[in-house]
Amino acid sequence: MHVALTGATGFLGLRLLRRLLDAHRSVTVLAHAGSGDALHRIVRFFELTGSAPEFVAGLAERVRVVEIDLALPRLGLPEREYQELADGVGALWHSAGSINLEGDLPELRRVNVEGTRHVLELAAAGRLRPRVHHVSTAFVAGARREGVAYEDELDGGPGFENAYERSKYEAELLVHAWSREHGRPVLVLRPGVLVTDLPPHPDLPPHPLQVIERILRDACGSCGPGARDRPRVRMVGHPHGRLNLLQVEHAADVMVRLAGRPASGGVDTFHVVHDRDVPVATVVDVLERLVPLRVELVSGRPAAPSPLEAMLDFYPGMTAYLAHRRRFDDTRVRAQLGPGAASAPVDADYLWAGLAPRSWTVSGPPGPAATAPPPVRRS
Repeated sequence: MHVALTGATGFLGLRLLRRLLDAHRSVTVLAHAGSGDALHRIVRFFELTGSAPEFVAGLAERVRVVEIDLALPRLGLPEREYQELADGVGALWHSAGSINLEGDLPELRRVNVEGTRHVLELAAAGRLRPRVHHVSTAFVAGARREGVAYEDELDGGPGFENAYERSKYEAELLVHAWSREHGRPVLVLRPGVLVTDLPPHPDLPPHPLQVIERILRDACGSCGPGARDRPRVRMVGHPHGRLNLLQVEHAADVMVRLAGRPASGGVDTFHVVHDRDVPVATVVDVLERLVPLRVELVSGRPAAPSPLEAMLDFYPGMTAYLAHRRRFDDTRVRAQLGPGAASAPVDADYLWAGLAPRSWTVSGPPGPAATAPPPVRRS
């Protein structure tokens, strides 16, 4: 069975590609046209993450790159090339999309909704009737900040924290409609916030906490490094808030194993999440060790924000999650995979390892992270 994958050069997509190459002789990567040399970025990822030299050397023969445009009918391909692609695919993984939490809805719909529509059309056009594996997000649960979000729920009634969540919700609605219309099975995978203990590197895509750290660092500008010089930043959040953070490598492994399970015939939806949430206070502590700021969680937006707080308020799509206390149910995943669904802990040391600068070598992952500085003393 030949496999095609969108989003293969993304943070999750690269790990999915690694697992798919473990299971299949070759993979067709559907890469965004004009985005650069996808094969080079893939090779660089495997070099940096310690893959065997012979494995890296064989990637050019095992990975076929087809440049597409998700937003265009037929993915922007000539009709004959499009049909040849459709007829050669036995399984279709859709991991590409925009994760811009500050994006406007029309643009996010163009990529996340219409892109999904065009991927589904590709699956419908293929003579092999490929099974579709659609990577969504646990955050289609929307603006409900407490309680439990279940895998069989898809309800936009509570609204959404941002346009990204809405666009992914609308994409899932398309998947359900397509499955009913064509009588075809679809696997929907809803990950939480994915993280890694690999530190930042210019040749690797960042994970969400790296993006937050950069925003804080840019906003801080010339803040002094000493604790006494740290300006206070008030951010809306709950003192007992929690975030579902999951190792991206574990998420990719779980997804590929779920794809190997028998399909029900309809839409099978799974929360690919950690069974233990991380307290927001832990995340704040790690960020304070990295950036010379003192973060104070408050219940509402400050009436008179400081210039620094006003700058950070341009990113409400990010800060909304500091107030979340809900839990994502993953009963179906645990029923399918048993103990293999469990993940190693994500704690302050793990998060620090994925954010603190380290030296890299091409021959393998970097060495141990520098010792984290002590927590910031709060007055």
